[in-house]
Amino acid sequence: MEYKTELKEDRIIVYLDGEIDLDKTDAARESIMDSLEKSNKIFVNLNAVKYIDSSGVSVLIEAQQKANEMEKEFYLQSPSDAVMSVLKMAKLDVFFNISN
Repeated sequence: MEYKTELKEDRIIVYLDGEIDLDKTDAARESIMDSLEKSNKIFVNLNAVKYIDSSGVSVLIEAQQKANEMEKEFYLQSPSDAVMSVLKMAKLDVFFNISN
C-alpha cells in the first residue's frame, strides 16, 4: 500500500493505493490520524485500493469515530469496487459518509 496526502482548499485528501491488509494498516492509520489533527475536513480517497481486509476496515471505522469525537468531517472518497463490496457486505456503506 502506498499513500500520499494533499491539502486542497479547506480539506486534506489522503490517497491510499494498493492493498490495505494487516501488514499495512499502521501506515494507513498514521496518515489518516495525522490528517485528522491538521484539518476539520478529511477525505480518504480509496479509488486505487485493490483489496481491503477487516483490519483495513477497522482503521476506517476508528478514523470515523475519532472524527465524530473531534467534531470533524470525515469522508470516504471514490471507493473502488473492491472496497465498496466489503463495505456493503459489512453493512458499513450507511455508516460512512461516501462521496464521489
